[in-house]
Amino acid sequence: MSTAPRIDIDPAAFWADPYPMLAKMRKEAPIAFVPQLGSTLLTSRDDISISEKQIDVFSSHQPAGLMNRLMGHNMMRKDGEAHQVERRAMFPTVSPKTVKAHWTALFQAHADRIIDAIAPGRIDFMRDFALPFSGECLKSITGLTNIGFADMDAWSQGMIEGIANYSGDAAVEARCHAATSGIDAAIDDILPVMRKHPDQSILGVLLASGMAMESVRANVKLAISGGQNEPRKAIAGTVWALLTHPDQLDLVRKGEVTWLQAFEEYARWISPIGMSPRRIAKPWSIRDVAFETDERVFLMFGSANRDEKHFERADQFDVRRDTAKSVAFGAGPHFCAGAWASRAMIADVALPILFARAGRLETADDEPVRIGGWAFRGLQNLPVRWLH
Repeated sequence: MSTAPRIDIDPAAFWADPYPMLAKMRKEAPIAFVPQLGSTLLTSRDDISISEKQIDVFSSHQPAGLMNRLMGHNMMRKDGEAHQVERRAMFPTVSPKTVKAHWTALFQAHADRIIDAIAPGRIDFMRDFALPFSGECLKSITGLTNIGFADMDAWSQGMIEGIANYSGDAAVEARCHAATSGIDAAIDDILPVMRKHPDQSILGVLLASGMAMESVRANVKLAISGGQNEPRKAIAGTVWALLTHPDQLDLVRKGEVTWLQAFEEYARWISPIGMSPRRIAKPWSIRDVAFETDERVFLMFGSANRDEKHFERADQFDVRRDTAKSVAFGAGPHFCAGAWASRAMIADVALPILFARAGRLETADDEPVRIGGWAFRGLQNLPVRWLH
């Protein structure tokens, strides 16, 4: 393991709110070994931004890692040309051009249909809009239109929990295996249709590219693991942030800042993807910390996005903030391939249509909002009062 200073954490407290401990690390030991996580954490934005680009040292290729073992070897766990080949194969689905010309209209249709079905009154916004909207959009993008949005959400959650299961909980691993088996069955079910009528979905373009079926399955699972969980939490989280900061919501409604700025600031403030793991590929040192080959490190994106050296009042939500230095979508060759689709779903469709169609939308005071997670963080619920 590295020679980084050792810092102990309370795992439960870290899951509930990692930011105080991450701030302590940035101040006292920006590179620290945390025995409860079995990893060395990089917490400063500068260290993370530089290290993520050094793929010859901080490798995404982790043969024994949880994602490889549970979901298959996808492009996120490959480096260099191996990564780029699979990224290029998927690009026709998630390119800015395709998102604008093809997916945005479908996203709009999904949003309109879901909003039409919401009865006025007290609802859980996460359950009644964010979850089904994210799920329906992801069904379209992946090509798995033969399943329900609830299945998509359950599978995503099962995999997210599985690949963050550093404590080795057997029940969590079993749920992850159930999720990946469900996805394989859904792929098998729709393959004959997709081969006969290929489309612009991820499954469609990966099959057309000639990619090996094992890699097709792994990359579809990758898209589901992040493409449901993170947008669902980001939609609900941005709505919650705006409702609890009415002066900032007013700025957006007046057109002084954009919906995209609001979303980007939320993704900085409470990063849905708070961490990305790496494997040390060769002996390396950063300042006075030496790393050993094959040890595991965590790039703490959530910490980077609250780094006081780059963001004033970093713990505050401020839609007027310049978020150019945010690493919410990554900072290197593994920059999120679905970033343009996510921005379209949330900033171009979900946020403007929600606030345009809701006659009144306000947080309900009969139930607290629950927020949790450190590797993947976000709201667990969002009680609101909704009137058309």
